[in-house]
Amino acid sequence: MKILGLIPARGGSKGVPRKNIKLLGKLPLIDYTINAAKESRLLTQIVVSTDDEEIAIAAEVAGVKRAFLRPAELAQDTSTSLEVVQHAIAFFESQHVFFDAVCLLQPTNPFRENGFIDKAIEKFIDSKADSLVGVLEIPHEYNPHWAFEEAANGLLKIATGEIHIIPRRQDLPKAFHRDGSIYITKTDVVKNGSLYGESVAYIESNPKFHVNIDTMKDWETAEKLLTQIHL
Repeated sequence: MKILGLIPARGGSKGVPRKNIKLLGKLPLIDYTINAAKESRLLTQIVVSTDDEEIAIAAEVAGVKRAFLRPAELAQDTSTSLEVVQHAIAFFESQHVFFDAVCLLQPTNPFRENGFIDKAIEKFIDSKADSLVGVLEIPHEYNPHWAFEEAANGLLKIATGEIHIIPRRQDLPKAFHRDGSIYITKTDVVKNGSLYGESVAYIESNPKFHVNIDTMKDWETAEKLLTQIHL
């Protein structure tokens, strides 16, 4: 299976200015994801999707050749990951280069265990699902079966639509949230307007490695994690 490794890294960032090339330890943030992608045996090609010349140069220094610069209209706060992936696919297909799937790796989630990307790709291929996402288990106190929504009458209803709440923690089914570590999607599914499709496989990440950098507080968490893990 031909799989494009796509690292999205726009120049604008409000929470942490210029975060994609800001030094985290001794390396620019984007380098951690580039290095993880380069270790993969199963990614056919790696490309950084950016609108920013300085980020493009940093990616080249880290070993990823430039393929294109992303249009400015796809690098706004309102731009979606789906649009970014669709743009990359369209670019390569215009060059008569075709991929079966795209593996989206966000630099804001910099720490991945060795072999994590290939393990995810293998699970994706074996599952025959439309997509795969990286997840973390939701703590039981936040399980959706124990969450409530406001009903039309102003009272509460169980968020899952059940009439009776599950009384014991031990009886709760596992629930997960996307952690941003990896998304893999069949190309045809992306071209049809979805990053997920109708069937979604998953891989659990190691919570020890998890941080999703959006604010300076997240950045400080990443700095602390960097002293605790070995990459």
